[in-house]
Amino acid sequence: MGFFSHLEERARRMDSLLCVGLDPHISDLSEPTAAAARTFCLRLIESTWDLALAYKPNAAFFEVFGPEGIAVLREVIAAIPKGIPVILDAKRGDIASTAEAYAQAAFQTLGATAVTANPYLGQDSLEPFLRDSERGVFLLCKTSNPGASDLQDLPVGPTRYIESRYEESMFIASLHVASMLYEHVARLAVAWNTRDNLGLVVGATQPEALARVRALAPDLWLLAPGVGAQGGDLQAALSAGLRADGLGLLIPASRAISRSADPRRAAQDLRDEINRQRAAIQSSLSPMPYPLSALADGLLEAKCVKFGQFTLKSGLISPIYLDLRQLISFPRLLVHVADAYDRILRGLTFDRLAALPYAALPIATAASLLSGWPVIYPRKEAKAYGTKAEIEGLFTPGERVVVIDDLATTGESKFEAIEKLTSAGLAVKDVVVLIDRQSGAAESLAQAGYHLHAVFTLAQLLDYWEQTGKVAGEQIAAVREFLKVER
Repeated sequence: MGFFSHLEERARRMDSLLCVGLDPHISDLSEPTAAAARTFCLRLIESTWDLALAYKPNAAFFEVFGPEGIAVLREVIAAIPKGIPVILDAKRGDIASTAEAYAQAAFQTLGATAVTANPYLGQDSLEPFLRDSERGVFLLCKTSNPGASDLQDLPVGPTRYIESRYEESMFIASLHVASMLYEHVARLAVAWNTRDNLGLVVGATQPEALARVRALAPDLWLLAPGVGAQGGDLQAALSAGLRADGLGLLIPASRAISRSADPRRAAQDLRDEINRQRAAIQSSLSPMPYPLSALADGLLEAKCVKFGQFTLKSGLISPIYLDLRQLISFPRLLVHVADAYDRILRGLTFDRLAALPYAALPIATAASLLSGWPVIYPRKEAKAYGTKAEIEGLFTPGERVVVIDDLATTGESKFEAIEKLTSAGLAVKDVVVLIDRQSGAAESLAQAGYHLHAVFTLAQLLDYWEQTGKVAGEQIAAVREFLKVER
C-alpha cells in the first residue's frame, strides 16, 4: 500500500480530515526554549491524537532553537502514536545527493512519514522522497500566501509549431498554449504519482484554484492550509477541494487549536464542522464536475440554450432551442468551450480538425488557437469561381481528420461532410460535438464505423439544470417528453 492508501484507510476509519499543525511559535511558549516547544507539542498531541487524521510539524519552529530544536522535533514525531501520518512541513527542494540527504533526514533521522516539497527543480529532485511508496510527498502547487500569484499564476505551457506551405514559401507560426504555472504543476503531479505517494499543497485561501486543481487532479490528496488564522473559508475549501467520495482533502489547523483555551474542544469542534459540511456537500453534489458545471451554467447565461416554444425546421414545436451560434458574442465562454473540446481531442489520433459550417467554425478556430491543431472545413457548396474548392484549408490526402460540429441530432449533416472529406482522400474516424441531442446520431454514426464524442449529452444538461434549480422542473419535464416525440 502506498502512503495515500494508508491515509485514506485511516480517514475512513476515523471519519476525520483534520490535520493538527504543531507550530510552537516562540510567542506561544512559556519560555523561548526547545524544552518549552517540546512541552507545547506533547500537550497538543495528548489532547488531539484520537481526533487528528495526521499531524504537521513545521520544521522552522524547531530549527530556530538550533541542535536542541532538531532533537526536540525528533522526540515530538516519535511521541505521535504509531499509525498516525506525520507530515514534516519543510518545503524541501534540491538535487542529487543533497535531495538524498534531505529525504534521509526527513524519513530516517526525524521519523516523518511525509514531507512538503518544492517542484521548482523538477522530477529528479523529488525521486529520493518518492522512492519508498510508504513515504508521502505534498508538492507545493498553489500556496495560501498573498504573494503566491507572483509566480504561481504565470502563464506557461507547451509551445507547438505548425508548418504550412504555400507554393515556394514556408510560414511557421508559434502558438503558446497558456495555462497557469500551478495548473502545470498539478498535471505533472498526476503523471509523477506512480507509487500512490504524491499529493499537492493548495491553499484554502484560494478556493477557485482548489477547484481547478481538483478538476486537473481528480484523485490526488490535497493539503489545504489557510483555514483559521489566514482567513480561508472552510465551506468554500471543502466545496472546491473534496473528491466525490468526500475524501482527498486534508484541512490543517494550528493556531486555531493551540491558542484555544481548550485545544481538545477546538480540535473536536473543527473536526465535527468539517464532517458536517462535507456531509452537506455530498448530499447536494452536482451531477456534473467542475469545470463542466461552469460551462453548463455559461451556456444558459449566454442564452445558447433557451426554453419556451420554438418551431423547428421539421415543423415540430420544441420546448427547447439550442443556438450555439451565440458563442461568437461571448469570447470567454468560447474559450471555455474550446477547452472542453481540447480535453476530448487530446485522447484522439488525427492530423487536422475539420469544422462544419457555420456554427462549428468559431469553435474549431478557438480550439486550434488553444492547442495548435490546424483547421480545414468542407464548404456547404463548392465555389463556382477561383479554385472551385470543396474543402478550404491546406491538407494532404491520406491525413486523418476529426469532424468538429456544435450539435449532433440525427447525424445527417455529419455524413454529408464526411462524404466530402473522404472523397478528397482524407480519413475520418471521430466526430466531436458540444451537445449530443440523443436523437439517433451516435447510433447512426457507429453503424457506419464512426465514433461520436460529446462534451455533454442533452440528458446530462437537463439533469444538472434540474438538480441545481437553474431551470424550472416543468420546463425540464416538457423537454424530456418532447425528446421521445423527436426520436
